[in-house]
Amino acid sequence: MSIKDALLVLTTYPQATATTAIQYAVTFAGFMGCRMTAFAADLKIEVPRSVFGNSMLNISGMIAAETRKSKDNTLSLLAAFNSEAEKQGVAYETIHETGLAGEIPGLMAEYARLKDLTIIPLSDADDVDQWHAETIVFQSGRPILVVPEGSQQSAFKLDTVAVAWDYSRTAARAVADAIPLLQRAKTVRILTVTNEKVFDASRATYELATHLSRHGISVSIDEIDAGGKNIGTVMEQFIAAKKIDLMVMGAYGHSRIREFVLGGATKSMLSKPPVPVFLSH
Repeated sequence: MSIKDALLVLTTYPQATATTAIQYAVTFAGFMGCRMTAFAADLKIEVPRSVFGNSMLNISGMIAAETRKSKDNTLSLLAAFNSEAEKQGVAYETIHETGLAGEIPGLMAEYARLKDLTIIPLSDADDVDQWHAETIVFQSGRPILVVPEGSQQSAFKLDTVAVAWDYSRTAARAVADAIPLLQRAKTVRILTVTNEKVFDASRATYELATHLSRHGISVSIDEIDAGGKNIGTVMEQFIAAKKIDLMVMGAYGHSRIREFVLGGATKSMLSKPPVPVFLSH
């Protein structure tokens, strides 16, 4: 798979996406030579009629103010994206939608199905971003790149990339989807955490290295004993020690009606990722 057509989803409410995330996405497009589309949506707020009848507060005025806030954020974010894309000479377009809070993640997933990759900025203080990320990765059928707004990375880079490898179907999917990035990385490391769970495979990690070498990708292998630590802690320590710029991993979760129950590593990386994380399901 090549990455020629990417999507950036922007949150407009209750907090607007940071402009550093826009800069990161546009530098990604420039690095990969792809087109970048920015999606932002005005939030429609609906309140049951009974609230109006039983309240002395100016509910309608409060709703109007919050709706304006979302719309203003939408216009501001899309303008910032247009300016950054033009400054960096990146091909771009924008999508401006309107919807209820419960509709917007589904809209994002629909657009993501028509793109090679979706970039999702993730704020520490906003659970809405995590909701968007979970919906898109599990419903779009396409990979996502989660970018933590607090990572201080305002520009995309691929000096050192790590692949979290547990022999699973989702990990294999992530590796296949990430090959265009792995081919451009200066250093690629395969991370396998042992004694954390039982691997349902009889293959060896070096066989993945052999496969990637046929795509022109040289790798080093790191096998780390969990030593009683949870998978999230092991991965965070590895990322810090090896100065990882990007983590590639499978997104594990299973549906419980409309809610996804995340696996340990996926939950850790989606709750507070220390670096950008490339996820596939």
